[in-house]
Amino acid sequence: MKKDMSITIKDVAKKAGVAPSTVSRVISDSSTISEETKKKVRKVMDELGYHLNLNARILVQKSSQTIGIVMKNSTSASLLNPVFPEFLNGISDYCSKQDFSICLTSGASEEEIFQDTVKIVRGKKVDGMIVMYSKKDDKVVPYLLESGIPFVVIGKPAYETNRIMYVDNDNVLAAKEATDYLLSLGHKRIGFISGDPRFEVSKSRFNGYRESLNENNIDMKGGYVKNFLIDQSEQGKQVVRELMSLPVPPTALLVTDDSHALFVLLVLREMKLKVPEDVSVLAFNNTVMSKLASPPLTSVNIQTYHLGNEAARGLIDLIKHPDMVKKSVIIPTTIEERESCLAYTEKNEPD
Repeated sequence: MKKDMSITIKDVAKKAGVAPSTVSRVISDSSTISEETKKKVRKVMDELGYHLNLNARILVQKSSQTIGIVMKNSTSASLLNPVFPEFLNGISDYCSKQDFSICLTSGASEEEIFQDTVKIVRGKKVDGMIVMYSKKDDKVVPYLLESGIPFVVIGKPAYETNRIMYVDNDNVLAAKEATDYLLSLGHKRIGFISGDPRFEVSKSRFNGYRESLNENNIDMKGGYVKNFLIDQSEQGKQVVRELMSLPVPPTALLVTDDSHALFVLLVLREMKLKVPEDVSVLAFNNTVMSKLASPPLTSVNIQTYHLGNEAARGLIDLIKHPDMVKKSVIIPTTIEERESCLAYTEKNEPD
């Protein structure tokens, strides 16, 4: 059917058999309108070729119909991390359905990312923000709280939890279950490798690892706990070599993300250590990288797409209903078993 730009809300209302005000509420996705009515009105809109004039709507509402995304690292580093595109896919899918665009912060450092966030908020370029991380001593979240702009954090906030809407996994439980899984395979010497310990996700996963060992009466060896930044390869090599060169090295490694785990696999290969025969490796995030690794990584599936999708849903709800109660959404995790973990045998047990 040829689309007629002269079609109005009244035309849609007449054919759908509803009031013009109902059509307006359907357009704004009001929770007061039933899903059945929304489907009926949207079908008529498509049949008549009615398309909302977004520019006019933005001028009337003083809305940008855009949400900002504050990235954990620089744009280039974030795009190289396989978790970020999956988050972005979940966010953009929901935003597209709601006629919202997205705007990414730029900047090569934490300070530059913060300054860009301030510029975006002050310039009223967005209606709300999604912060892709949570960490101690962060400047972004306190600024967003002070500015009053709607925002959602992916990850449990380091403070002011009751004032902030967030979407997360139960990372303590997820890491506890991952450690329990390795223990169930007979491993008692389990190393722990994380990224930047300032991020809440690293802390929570360490706490889950420690909790599992404590519950199973296994002493946590300080030398078994390591961290390194993924962009510092020499530091990473040193960490893995130190860990695996201990007089009594771990028989399994719990690594807090697939990117670090892939790097660990490379260093183990350089050390002539086989995975999983010499050491089992269990990772987090279940990105495409975990499936393509050699061997494919057993990894905790954190449902990355759903984390992003729920963050966008929560933010747009908050934009439309500023007085709504701030909520937290916890996305469940599962362990995806692949070939990087093996039951422990005593063949390599030191004398």
